[in-house]
Amino acid sequence: MAVCLSQLLRQTHRYRGQARSYIDLRALRIQKNPYNPAPIHSDARSAVSLPPCPKCNSEYTYEDGAQRVCPECAHEWSADGAADAGDDVKIIKDAVGNTLQDGDTVTVIKDLKVKGSSLVVKVGTKVKNIRLVDGDHDIDCKIDGIGAMKLKSEFVKKG
Repeated sequence: MAVCLSQLLRQTHRYRGQARSYIDLRALRIQKNPYNPAPIHSDARSAVSLPPCPKCNSEYTYEDGAQRVCPECAHEWSADGAADAGDDVKIIKDAVGNTLQDGDTVTVIKDLKVKGSSLVVKVGTKVKNIRLVDGDHDIDCKIDGIGAMKLKSEFVKKG
């Protein structure tokens, strides 16, 4: 039974939450070995065993130069996992250059207008028990009389 290519491309299947064509599914199961031009099928990869994707645990990973790539979630990582572990550590410093940590007490060094309200956080306001978060506003805290806020580390000093 011959099936034309356009019919195969029209057939889509739900595969781990993403719509993929029949040809895409076959491409996920077949992997090219850079040392041998013949494709290696996933059931015959015992000689070339690559670890699963650390993000989604997919077994269909492949090497691309010095990196490994997951075709399902598009996650890329280096072949040596030690280099990736150091990238997650972010050091947040205050306006003076002191390193901030969770639970520190900081002092506001500039009048800050609260967005969407007429309130102002005055210079010298002490903020206790800060929590460091990722993003543009590094500090998550509660200020007495105002409530929960996010502050930028450049407007506070430790102490």
